[in-house]
Amino acid sequence: MIPEEVVEQVREAADIVAIIGEYVPLKRTGSDFRGPCPFHQGTRRNFSVVPAKRIYHCFVCGETGDVFKFLTKRLGMEWPEAVRMVGDKAGVQVPESRTGTQGPDPREPAWELQATAAAYFQQMLWNEGMGSAARRYLEERAISRPVAEESGVGFAPREIGLMRSYMNALGFDDARLLDAGLLVTKDQDSEPRPRFRDRLMFPILDTLGRNVGFGGRLLGPGEPKYLNSSESSVFLKGKLLYGLNRSRNAIRRADRALVVEGYFDALRLVAAGVDEVVAPLGTALTEAQVALLGKYSRNVFLLYDSDAAGLKATFRAGDELLRQKFSVRVVTLPPGEDPDSFVRASGAEGLEAALSSAIDIFDRKIQILDRAGWFGELQKKRRALDRLLPTIRATSDALMQDLYIRRASEVTGVDREILLREIGPTAGDIAPAPSRAEPRRVATPAIRSRPGDRIETVTDGGASAEKELVRAMLQQRSRVESIAERVGPDSFRDPQFSEIFAAILQSDPEASIEDISAKLSAAAIAVAEELLGEGEAHVNPAKTIEDSLTRLHVRDMNDRMNEIDRLLPLGNDIDKAELGEERNKLSVQVRASGRGPWKAIRT
Repeated sequence: MIPEEVVEQVREAADIVAIIGEYVPLKRTGSDFRGPCPFHQGTRRNFSVVPAKRIYHCFVCGETGDVFKFLTKRLGMEWPEAVRMVGDKAGVQVPESRTGTQGPDPREPAWELQATAAAYFQQMLWNEGMGSAARRYLEERAISRPVAEESGVGFAPREIGLMRSYMNALGFDDARLLDAGLLVTKDQDSEPRPRFRDRLMFPILDTLGRNVGFGGRLLGPGEPKYLNSSESSVFLKGKLLYGLNRSRNAIRRADRALVVEGYFDALRLVAAGVDEVVAPLGTALTEAQVALLGKYSRNVFLLYDSDAAGLKATFRAGDELLRQKFSVRVVTLPPGEDPDSFVRASGAEGLEAALSSAIDIFDRKIQILDRAGWFGELQKKRRALDRLLPTIRATSDALMQDLYIRRASEVTGVDREILLREIGPTAGDIAPAPSRAEPRRVATPAIRSRPGDRIETVTDGGASAEKELVRAMLQQRSRVESIAERVGPDSFRDPQFSEIFAAILQSDPEASIEDISAKLSAAAIAVAEELLGEGEAHVNPAKTIEDSLTRLHVRDMNDRMNEIDRLLPLGNDIDKAELGEERNKLSVQVRASGRGPWKAIRT
């Protein structure tokens, strides 16, 4: 940490005009200096440097700050680096200082060990015969040696003792290698073995360029294809991004980050001259990784594979980015392409064209659903909304969330206020849109609901009914056929009751309980034993069975009415009329059953 008084001394001594003038052609205009803005690439002299106030300001893009901020934004350097650079130019010495206790960082031995291992893996790749297969693999992937060397790519040999002997000879004993995760043991008595064997090795560095771990890609058959270092004091994969140590300045300068899925995708883009790229370490993008990325830019392009798994990862990452108020766009690649293959074929120009065509992540979701026909059919429209709502809920920027709600309302035809109710508390800060005109009212059948219309859930009467039917079938086998004529295993929501029901139906009428139990899981056997142990619990078996069957039928009707309530806001006038009529009929049938509200069945 640089003392604040030193920072102020450097700021006072600095010639802000001379420093900024190294990067911007400035001309005096009165007491100020003007030039084209280097941040929005302007051509007019809208960028002003005010030496009296020691600030700069652009009247077009609004970028403003002091000399330190200019250097961090323009050159992509860290703030302490900028202070030291200005101090050198101004002749002010900027001292190093430590916070907390004095002495070396306790993690330094771990960084040293990981860096030594990285050098060993690189030597195995380039200078040893056993690295020939890995070198051929890089050639097949069209990764040149300069690109691989710059990224520190290496190779971990299959032989068990090589790395251990090499590291031991340099003074790194087994205990340190085990602690770092480079060696592993199955148990206390087994011999340590390398964690990484026959793998192409990608060193992972933190933002300050310190080696903290590895990602290993298996060259031959086997699983897992990719393996990361184990968690340690310096390696927490949920808090690291592959390539950020080299791309952070490029991300700052370009004010954008390209997020790809894998190591080879990142290497391919770097080889093509696109530096502002990072990759999560084989996991979904985490909250901590997003926060780390936010230090350098809040504009993200998601460049994942075009298959189903890639789309799933895209939208999962997008929701996390939206929670932290990022601008998120999705790059759509041709079918069957991934960033590696696409950039290999199309180069940086092709990638830039794809980036220019990138669309907002919410619009990409809508695009996929629309092309699949999800907005043309009522039932599918409901499921489409279920896929759009999580992204709306994840969006913490109130303005963007409002835009997403309006867009969802536009493509589904669902009223904005209904969507707000569906979204729930996360949208509570969004004010309802002012009404422009009274909506045209459509004559639809009245939907008369009463408190008794929705009765059953799997946790109350429905579960009791399932239990009574299964108990009757176990204890009174003569009733199995009549019960099975009206319900099947799919009518039972409790998995044990359903399993017992199915086993009884699959067994001969004269089969013993032991024969039936042979078809059951341990959990279902325990339930069956409990039911059999209760004895003849029914006062009136025939009435109890009839009541239970009716209750399951009413539960099904209630489920359908609930589904209709969910579909009504999505339908057109004809849909609403048909659904309303169906719901009224169901409501009449529920009331006619004479079973609601239900009285408890004796158990």
